Amino acid sequence: MPISASRKRRTAAVAGAAVAAAALIATGMTTGSAGAAPGKGSQAEAGAMPVKLSPSQRVELLRDANATKADTAKALRLGAKEKLVVKDVIKDADGTTHTRYNRTYEGLPVLGGDLIVHETKSGKVRGVTKSTKAAVKVASTTAKLAPSAAERSAVKLAKADDTAKAEASRAPRKVIWAATGKPVLAYETVVGGLQKDGTPNQLHVITDATTGKKLYEYQGIETGSGESQYGGKVELGTSKEGNGFTLTDTERGGHKTTNLDHGENGEGELFTDEDDAWGNGKPEDAQTAAVDAHYGTTLTWDYYKSVHGRDGIKGDGKGAYSRVHYGDNYVNAFWDDSCFCMTYGDGDGNSHPLTSIDVAAHEMTHGVTSATAGLEYSGESGGLNEATSDIFAAAVEFKAGNAEDAGDYLVGEKIDIRGDGTPLRYMDKPSKDGSSKDDWYDGVGNEDVHHSSGVANHFFYLASEGSGQKEINGVKYDSPTADGSKVEGIGREKVEKIWYKALTSYMTSTTDYHAAREATLKAATDLFGADSAEYKGIDAAWAGVNVK
Repeated sequence: MPISASRKRRTAAVAGAAVAAAALIATGMTTGSAGAAPGKGSQAEAGAMPVKLSPSQRVELLRDANATKADTAKALRLGAKEKLVVKDVIKDADGTTHTRYNRTYEGLPVLGGDLIVHETKSGKVRGVTKSTKAAVKVASTTAKLAPSAAERSAVKLAKADDTAKAEASRAPRKVIWAATGKPVLAYETVVGGLQKDGTPNQLHVITDATTGKKLYEYQGIETGSGESQYGGKVELGTSKEGNGFTLTDTERGGHKTTNLDHGENGEGELFTDEDDAWGNGKPEDAQTAAVDAHYGTTLTWDYYKSVHGRDGIKGDGKGAYSRVHYGDNYVNAFWDDSCFCMTYGDGDGNSHPLTSIDVAAHEMTHGVTSATAGLEYSGESGGLNEATSDIFAAAVEFKAGNAEDAGDYLVGEKIDIRGDGTPLRYMDKPSKDGSSKDDWYDGVGNEDVHHSSGVANHFFYLASEGSGQKEINGVKYDSPTADGSKVEGIGREKVEKIWYKALTSYMTSTTDYHAAREATLKAATDLFGADSAEYKGIDAAWAGVNVK
């Protein structure tokens, strides 16, 4: 098939951009602005906003990127043994595209080798964002360590963390580990079983294929009209099937909600009802938790589509599915890439399902993060992953405008996970939960990701509302800053747009807090201008949490 005119322009432009791209690689970040008018601070620059792509438009953009990926690799001066794998693409209203690639080296996946190429409408490369500055190469792809040795080491590590039924889910695979320091040949082993609280285990252990040393580990499971328990009477997307109805939302990619009936495996049984009136608002009715989960998914899908132009978790118009009534007295909820699904426990005494609006939005957002930046679920990138879910959970809750569950800067305030009526997390001062961190410090990445996330949660509150005392929707807040400075908020809706653009266009799998600052400042420049009040507000909010 002949290359289309747009592909010809793109191929020529990429090939001609070799020198510029090579210079950008040295910094690991893009340079220059996207043309936002300096000083324009009243509203977002329309041209920098992501456009709503139909599934067919997205497929065409991905096809174009695949057709020219070899030329792109050559233009970026990648090694002869390196190849690009197209993962995702975002298109702005002014025609700029942000194409996300993974990499392989001699056919092996390069973990931490992802990058984003930013191109103008004419096909000119204006920048590259890379997760690693190091050249990807190793002396040999022949391992000295046997895969069985890597597997034994990984399983031993999981058992030390009190993982029940720990065993490798599949044989270790050879990879190039490039996420930290000099790239090395390694094994990735995924250990299954159950974590201490009953959550399924998908512990990824990276082992040096020469020395047998553990290089890294991260968790693959990311935890986080009916009468609902938390939102009152709500409208649901359902489908007529046979003589009844099912919780299948055909308007939102066919998303469905199923009943695990306290099991821990499988897809679950699709909820059905004769009269399309679901639940009674009480946890004793199995449908009630399903109503909340289904409703939360509806709100989250609609938020991403109406605010950010994203059609579903992957942007491809396809729905995931929700499983409720997981386990017995299971006090958690999680996102699982392997099933492309959200799963919810019923809480202590099986009477407080973890299906409130913000929890549902939190879990679904893990899927969005996985499909875009792919922030590794460990260290500072893991904290950013968790915070991204908290940030958009708050955004969805505010956007929903549900009087029974009004928008706030609290996480999980409805589910009473502690049994004393207090929220799970606070965004104005994260340390109020007793574990989360208010500000960045060297070593914050060593904390649990649900606690290191406090830094970005605090940033989001400061950027949105500012420091000091404030009351919103009946909730009182008092947000401090690390250096005692006063921060003026720029408004939550602007910060949402900035964070989304940073996540989808500039963050990579290894982004840490300082790189997140750079990503959000670039997004603010694109949307509002480098001299805008919004740019200055984002900068001040990061300084307020000691990220400078």
